[in-house]
Amino acid sequence: MKATKITIALLILSASAYSQKSAPKKIKPKAEFVAELMAKMTVDEKIYQTVQFTSDGTVTGPKTGDNYITRIKQGKVGSILNATGAKATREVQRINLESSRLKIPLLFGHDVIHGFKTIFPINLGMASSFDPKSVELAARDAAEEASSSGVHWTFAPMVDIARDPRWSRVSEGSGEDPYLGMQYGIASVHGFQGTDLSKYNTILACTKHFAAYGAAEAGRDYNTVDMSERVLRDMYLPPFKATVDAGVKTFMASFNEISGVPSTASKFLMRDILKGEWKFDGMVVSDYTGINEMIAHGFAKDEQDAGQLALNAGLDMDMVGAIYMNTLKKSYDEGKVSIAVINDACKRILDVKYDLGLFEDPYRYSDEKREKETLNKPQFLNDALDVANKSLVLLKNKNNILPLKKDQKIAFVGPLVIDEFHIIGSWAAIGDRNGFAVSVKEGVANVLGASAKTTFDQGVEIESTKRDLMAAAIANAKNADVIVAVMGERENMTGEAASRTNIDLPGLQKEFLGELKKLGKPIVLVLLNGRPLTIGWENENMDAILEAWWPGTRGGDAIAQTLFGMNNPSAKLPITFPRNVGQIPIYYNHKNTGRPYLGPTDPEQKYKSKYIDVDNSPLFPFGYGLSYTTFAYSNLKISAPQVKFNEKLKVTVDVANTGNYDGTEVVQLYVRDLVGSVTRPVRELKGFERVALKKGEKKSVTFEISSDDLKFYNIDMINTAEAGDFEVFVGGSSDADLKQSFELVK
Repeated sequence: MKATKITIALLILSASAYSQKSAPKKIKPKAEFVAELMAKMTVDEKIYQTVQFTSDGTVTGPKTGDNYITRIKQGKVGSILNATGAKATREVQRINLESSRLKIPLLFGHDVIHGFKTIFPINLGMASSFDPKSVELAARDAAEEASSSGVHWTFAPMVDIARDPRWSRVSEGSGEDPYLGMQYGIASVHGFQGTDLSKYNTILACTKHFAAYGAAEAGRDYNTVDMSERVLRDMYLPPFKATVDAGVKTFMASFNEISGVPSTASKFLMRDILKGEWKFDGMVVSDYTGINEMIAHGFAKDEQDAGQLALNAGLDMDMVGAIYMNTLKKSYDEGKVSIAVINDACKRILDVKYDLGLFEDPYRYSDEKREKETLNKPQFLNDALDVANKSLVLLKNKNNILPLKKDQKIAFVGPLVIDEFHIIGSWAAIGDRNGFAVSVKEGVANVLGASAKTTFDQGVEIESTKRDLMAAAIANAKNADVIVAVMGERENMTGEAASRTNIDLPGLQKEFLGELKKLGKPIVLVLLNGRPLTIGWENENMDAILEAWWPGTRGGDAIAQTLFGMNNPSAKLPITFPRNVGQIPIYYNHKNTGRPYLGPTDPEQKYKSKYIDVDNSPLFPFGYGLSYTTFAYSNLKISAPQVKFNEKLKVTVDVANTGNYDGTEVVQLYVRDLVGSVTRPVRELKGFERVALKKGEKKSVTFEISSDDLKFYNIDMINTAEAGDFEVFVGGSSDADLKQSFELVK
């Protein structure tokens, strides 16, 4: 699904006669209320609660069914996708309630992925902050805005582990690591849902895509996934389970298949694991036309077959496909689905509507006055700037060319230097793409003011092969002290259905950088993109590289403040940058082989697990990121050489700011299980902490490790820790070399 700004054209009665605030009615406790309501419902009415249609305008698949207003009037819809705006949603809800025999409110859903009106950095960027508090803040602000505009439900967080940057949706999640993914997912759920869903400023979160969508073969969207159950449970499911424990109320099934079964009809995933093992009491929705697509998968013979397979597997709501609406009653009449299965799906949907307070006041989220006061609130814009500043990753800074000096002559060039459209990224809900988002040019002007000695030239377009803009840009660059090149992708080169086999800088951007390099000036490369790129040449030839991702509404301010030292970058990579696409998939928590390659100094390299044309190592590893200052780690200690299963091991390290600026370091702890009943990764992230240090300051940082942190699925598929020897590493990235050893004993 893709968030789109929808204008709902209603040719029916205006909602102006209805007050913006409705007096909530007193209702019974949830179990009693829902049971009594369902006792009054016909089988058809229960089925229709499982139906979701989209409002006018559809972009991620075929539009299915008649006009959604007609279906609402017929009482055949339980949820509406993509309807936004307090006035519009109020009117649609009014039509529904006036047409509904039992006055059951509609549930309005919208893709609120990294902001609603105020847009925060893309999710991969926010994950770079290694700051769950920032992720929660972004979700909380987004929930405030979306709820004021009539939205009840978002389809986030996406917690798919992604090890392949070719995959288009890598931008939407938190990268390659399960532990970081767990913290990101928990923070997102808490931000969207708050502590009380019945409050008017909270919305339902939806964990997606269940499951392992990020492992699509060849990095191609919608593609097949096949993996062992052990890898699924150890690496891909932990973030999903963490959100269940955090109280998430909805899940979304993924498009992919696993072991030959489309997730949309996977009893193993939805009934056995999610609703069985994990005791999830919320509801599960398909992705856009996911049920229909089982026919193309070759798993269902027709729509009726697809519908009964999905419902019996535990899929509660059909997004846009109309299959439940058109076929479930027939399947029920033929004995292919039971009333118990229909009741279970209907109850779960009614439960979340109750939790939101919609039975008390169906219009509570459709308040035009609150909407006007809430959207783009100054505090939200300030929050977006703060989170963007924490999301920028400094990849290179040769000779400390950064931060720039305000009195330097600086030539800003590149296809994205004056851009307001792409800077907020893909999945940007109803964020303004023109005239409101801050471009890099505007951000620089905000920092430098009238004293600026700057020029701004596009030089090349993002993908075009035209060279007619280069000459003017190069002429201005000749007179500069420093060149800042703002390069990257279009917003629609990431996000759904935008997988790429070539993840170089697109178009003539690298050629343009080559021409600039000939000038002999220092060059700072600022990247605006939604995935890791293959930038080996750029790393060799540019003096500094700042990975800005798509930084959101205040992105230009964040980039300018960072370039000129008002913000000291502190972010770390949540995903590995490959040297070239031939290394993909590449990730830090891989396993050793029987013939591990030890690096270029290995004297017996020939018959080892290695390439003959490039080193095994990534260009930039997971957890990597520089600062304008430097940090030194020392005095790594553990509380004991042995720890029992019921004890905790304390790991302490000293971190000192040894440079010339105040800064923040993300201190990271990794563990290696040296011998297991099944082979174990070379390292696994088990803790991190953001530590602010003044120039010259030193702090002691302490982590705790318990046997729970050391669990994995063993040879018997039991989730347990095993006694034995372990190594613990602490440092500023996944290749930290400060190490201690301990033993886990019975």
